Amino acid sequence: MPAVTVENPLTLPRVTAPTDAVARPVLAVTTAPSGFEGEGFPVRRAFAGINYRHLDPFIMMDQMGEVEYAPGEPKGTPWHPHRGFETVTYIIDGIFDHQDSNGGGGTITNGDTQWMTAGSGLLHIEAPPEHLVMSGGLFHGLQLWVNLPAKDKMMAPRYQDIRGGSVQLLSTPDGGALLRVIAGELDGHAGPGITHTPITMVHATLAPGAELTLPWREDFNGLAYVLAGKGSVGAERRPIHMGQTAVFGAGSSLTVRADEKQDSHTPDLEVVLLGGQPIREPMAHYGPFVMNTKEELMQAFEDFQKGRLGTVPAVHGMTASGPQG
Repeated sequence: MPAVTVENPLTLPRVTAPTDAVARPVLAVTTAPSGFEGEGFPVRRAFAGINYRHLDPFIMMDQMGEVEYAPGEPKGTPWHPHRGFETVTYIIDGIFDHQDSNGGGGTITNGDTQWMTAGSGLLHIEAPPEHLVMSGGLFHGLQLWVNLPAKDKMMAPRYQDIRGGSVQLLSTPDGGALLRVIAGELDGHAGPGITHTPITMVHATLAPGAELTLPWREDFNGLAYVLAGKGSVGAERRPIHMGQTAVFGAGSSLTVRADEKQDSHTPDLEVVLLGGQPIREPMAHYGPFVMNTKEELMQAFEDFQKGRLGTVPAVHGMTASGPQG
């Protein structure tokens, strides 16, 4: 981990916060509980226990793995519906096939991101390809849910397959950190992901002892989730380690630092940085649907049950299962 890297980060454009930036304080550090998703792959619930006012416009995020599957073990999700938001699947290691009831889909692998705007609704499935099920292997990724404002909830579904080679790569002045801008903008450098709700999504790798201070839009929230390694966050250097999320308060910059010593199997600090413009609308969330009202949720379930969100392609010989998360 991770797949997208460079030999010398000093060859990349560099980014740093201006000297007059206001450092964001750390409001909380939470630990993600572990669970299982889909057909049984292990996940960490990154946002569990965090008040939604600090998450908006993000709804949930699961770290999938990191897990080394034996032959026959790789798992995915059965067919399930979504409506009212976007799912962002970022594969750090491994391979996932995805397909939907509209005929869309494809394969994402090391460093790729699949950005699915569910909008008015569809059925989809995510699973490792058959050859990976047979051979086993490493699997590690993230799935992030991004809310849509009321005006966009019933838009036509859309896919973006963002290849790892297309992400914007940046570094810090001393070359101690490698930044992958997947979506949004960082100091004028834009990532390839096109979003309906303004957000920034960055995967950063910090060498031992490296410090990262980035400019951060004041109208965005700020979150940092540790995929691997250990370090600290904020000017106050609050300790943080794998499976923990830092919630930042108001300000115009945020700071993450890697500890001088990392575990032997985790050479660097790996962290996902998220920021977004809060939608500040009522949210009604149940299972695979995220709407504004209870009535809209009930309508979504009715539409799913009556087949209005699409049908599973018969060629695959599968039948739609009940709602999934």
